Amino acid sequence: MKLLQINSTLGVGSTGRITEDLGAFVIANYGESTVAFGRRARKSKSQTLKIGSKLHQLNHLVNTRAFDTHGFHSKSATAKLVKQILEINPNVIHLHNLHGYYLNVELLFEFLKRYGKPIVWTLHDCWAFTGHCCYYERVGCDKWKTQCHTCPLSFLYPESIVFDNSRNNFIRKKTSFQGLNNLTIVTVSHWLESQVRQSFLKEYPVQTIYNGVNLDLFKPKDHALSKIKLGLSGYKVILGVANEWSDGKGLRIFLEVAKFLDVDYRIVLIGLSEKQIKSLPRNIYGYQKTQNLEELVRFYNAADVFVSPSIAETFGMVVAEALSCGTPCVVNDSSALPELVSPEVGEIVPGLDPQKFLKSIQYIITQGKENYSKNCRKKAEELFGLQNHLNGYFNLYTSLL
Repeated sequence: MKLLQINSTLGVGSTGRITEDLGAFVIANYGESTVAFGRRARKSKSQTLKIGSKLHQLNHLVNTRAFDTHGFHSKSATAKLVKQILEINPNVIHLHNLHGYYLNVELLFEFLKRYGKPIVWTLHDCWAFTGHCCYYERVGCDKWKTQCHTCPLSFLYPESIVFDNSRNNFIRKKTSFQGLNNLTIVTVSHWLESQVRQSFLKEYPVQTIYNGVNLDLFKPKDHALSKIKLGLSGYKVILGVANEWSDGKGLRIFLEVAKFLDVDYRIVLIGLSEKQIKSLPRNIYGYQKTQNLEELVRFYNAADVFVSPSIAETFGMVVAEALSCGTPCVVNDSSALPELVSPEVGEIVPGLDPQKFLKSIQYIITQGKENYSKNCRKKAEELFGLQNHLNGYFNLYTSLL
């Protein structure tokens, strides 16, 4: 097996870690692995290709901000990538996030249609089949099913501050992404799979492979000791984690819930900006994003309950990580999150009513974390084990070859 993956990052963030893990797994099974990446990267077991320069990315970013044409720049960088792919001659190409100001999707897909070898495309969000956004659930938009136009989320990533080009983007993506005879789409949840089957990508075979969690790292540890190490002893701890906090991720819910908590409760939020941290009430402890996974595991274990009021999640990695650490979860009844949580491991809250979240949080804490932990871990082992995730992709590669 000779695998080439393309992603915006390598070893950084959730998709970057997935890319690195897959490459390492192929190498361990006597294959060859190359990863082409656009932006940030860590040391890798795979051979690596950097796509474009910072100048290319800056040009892509400026044009996106002005003209809302994300994914249609970086022509010279993509042309160079195509030449490198031909030199490597992989027998499987695996696409991940193609957005991120580094790649021209029209040029790439023109090449893929000629290349003729198996292509796997993992969709980690909805950008591939919309005219602009990655997540449309926050506004309940369904224009993507027929024809995007007048995008209500043009102010969000990939942000445009001048023009709305969503109609033309939709047409160009549809033209580029349709018509491959050798493409298999993988989604990271059954919810996302259902969305793809309603989009212009419905012509392709689609299957779901859940993201994997390293269960040797994310595992239950002493609850009380974890609290002591984090200075949270004596408190009932409510935890939330996000790469970037906004109302879409549910920050407002936490701020409202905090108003009604007794003095022995503390909310801990990880992933906040310095500005957000300064404005928090006294019973919310804020931390910036951490790349220290051991520290993150300690927070999961210190928590009595993990809460995700996020409106739009195509999987919910932080929920899967919390469950792996034996921590019960309260989630919003939206997008993919209800797939991960059932009554034996937590609560699903309909809508975005802070009082309903408060009620579910208090119920779980009253029941006691110990009454959920074994079921949480069991669910994680059944659904999110990293080995199952890697085997799923390896078996897919093998079947396509």
